[in-house]
Amino acid sequence: MFLEVREFAGKKKYYLVHSFRHGKKVRKIRRYLGANLSKEKLKGMKPVAEKQILQRVNAFKKINDPLLEVLSEEEIQKIKELQHASQFKVFHLSEEEWQRFSELFTYNTNAIEGSELNQKEVKEILGKDKWPQDKSKEDISEAYGVKEAIQFIRETKEHVSVELIKKIHETVFKNSKPYAGQIRAKGIEVVIRDGIGNIVHEGAPSEKVPELLKELVTWYSKHQKKYPPLLLAVVVHNQFENIHPFQDGNGRVGRILMNNILIKHGLPPVNIELGKRKDYYKSLQEYEKNHDIRPTIEFLLEEYKKLKKQLR
Repeated sequence: MFLEVREFAGKKKYYLVHSFRHGKKVRKIRRYLGANLSKEKLKGMKPVAEKQILQRVNAFKKINDPLLEVLSEEEIQKIKELQHASQFKVFHLSEEEWQRFSELFTYNTNAIEGSELNQKEVKEILGKDKWPQDKSKEDISEAYGVKEAIQFIRETKEHVSVELIKKIHETVFKNSKPYAGQIRAKGIEVVIRDGIGNIVHEGAPSEKVPELLKELVTWYSKHQKKYPPLLLAVVVHNQFENIHPFQDGNGRVGRILMNNILIKHGLPPVNIELGKRKDYYKSLQEYEKNHDIRPTIEFLLEEYKKLKKQLR
């Protein structure tokens, strides 16, 4: 790392800079320290900036790793055996069941992200256009948005593409977020912390997001006919959540994207219940930290078992 000084409008601006090789490219990370700083001030700020830069270097390096790994035939067979052991059966939804699924999924996927609408209110919004008076317009518009996105993935022929991902985000958030359908701009970073301030997830560096999304699309195309559909859907979902390409709304888009892949392969969609949120997040952490995809697959198979009963 080295100190870079730039003079502008009579001020000296200080940056800590670090270059590193990532794949075939040399990346440079620059951290602004301040203007007209004394030697003592610089000395005190450098250790903090060095730590931040190293965290960013790690973020660059770790996001790709799961997609660089190729599953062995033995691992693929184990995943197939998991499906068999769970008595996973393919079943198709009638129009009435799709309606029920839309209500269930919309309630749960939004509630996981903090929506205050209860299940009855969601049903009345989607079925009768009846709005609760004491709930936010944002929550109401996102209920409509999720339902519309579910209808969209039923109709589209696309499996995975950058444009599809952006379209899902735009559909869900077009009436609630000014950046609906827009990938994070350079400089907009996402860090998720727990209740006591610990970082539980850090999205990919903003300048790397477009490249990573293209790599994810390429990975899917390459393995589309090789890997079991459930594995494809889970890897795309988990990797999408690691990248966190949007400023907000990544969880909902990732779950809709996962269902798009499932139904394109003739499988039913899956609903993740609000009450299982901790187990869901735990499975995502296993993928992010240990590159272990099986916890998410096991979790989804358990959720699948409940779906037939939920649709009655």
